[in-house]
Amino acid sequence: MNDLTVVEKPAQWDRLKQMVLDSVSSPITKRVYNMALDEFLAWFRQAPRPGFTKATVSAWRVSLEERRLGSSSIIVRMSAIRKLAAEAADNGMLAPELASGIARVKSAKSVGIRAGNWLSARQAQNLLNAPDITTLKGLRDRAILAVLFGCGLRRSEVAALTFTHVQQRDGRWCIVDLFGKHGRVRTVPMPNWVKVAIDSWAAPARLTDGHIFRPVLRGDRVAGERLGEKVVWQMLREYAAEAGVPGIARHDARRTCAKLCRAAGGELEQIQMLLGHASVQTTERYLGTKQDLVHPPNDAIRLRITA
Repeated sequence: MNDLTVVEKPAQWDRLKQMVLDSVSSPITKRVYNMALDEFLAWFRQAPRPGFTKATVSAWRVSLEERRLGSSSIIVRMSAIRKLAAEAADNGMLAPELASGIARVKSAKSVGIRAGNWLSARQAQNLLNAPDITTLKGLRDRAILAVLFGCGLRRSEVAALTFTHVQQRDGRWCIVDLFGKHGRVRTVPMPNWVKVAIDSWAAPARLTDGHIFRPVLRGDRVAGERLGEKVVWQMLREYAAEAGVPGIARHDARRTCAKLCRAAGGELEQIQMLLGHASVQTTERYLGTKQDLVHPPNDAIRLRITA
């Protein structure tokens, strides 16, 4: 079996890459894997390689480290390559022993816990107040910020939000049947102030169905069917800089939502469900939670042992 054909023949490569992308359900993962595989192919074709082997993939990992990429960036790229090798082996396009060797290539180590950035309640409020609400664009942007900080949605989830999602449950407004990462579905309670922000945008924009957030062109004209995820990110960065919160990272709004919920007495499991995390450990990382061995919670258990 010629392992070179996996990455050297365009038809083979396109077929195999599509198999990898079809094997994951999250649109975000699909996009990241697609980018990672295209990067690998471009690198592979830059110089003669010994084929799609453990040695080649090890050299690829070294090249990623030389680019000074973060550990998480390297990990996701290596995950895409392992998936590529597995799919190739499963479909008779790569010898099983070669795929096994590639799977053993070590990825980057994730050292410690990523601290992330958490905005204080005052910083979050300043950010929420930053848009000019005398304009339609400002009303839209304030509503987006409200959803980010008040409901902890991902940027992709904000862009995909529709009026059908916003319904009443148990006497309160919620975002229902929201599809998140890995196809998980959740219901997100919506604070009243978030609903007010959405209504304040939707009413003057004359929107009642379809996607809630739409492009706003020059002249304050609403156009298009939905807003792009990148627009949400660019908007967040711009207002953060204006509000004196430079260097905001992609998940800092979600981290801030989680932290503010916890500070207000929210239970860890409820925050996990709010954010749509598969494990409580992920939520703990968002909160920056560390185990308190000086004042542990089980010290409050008032039981006694009698001699």
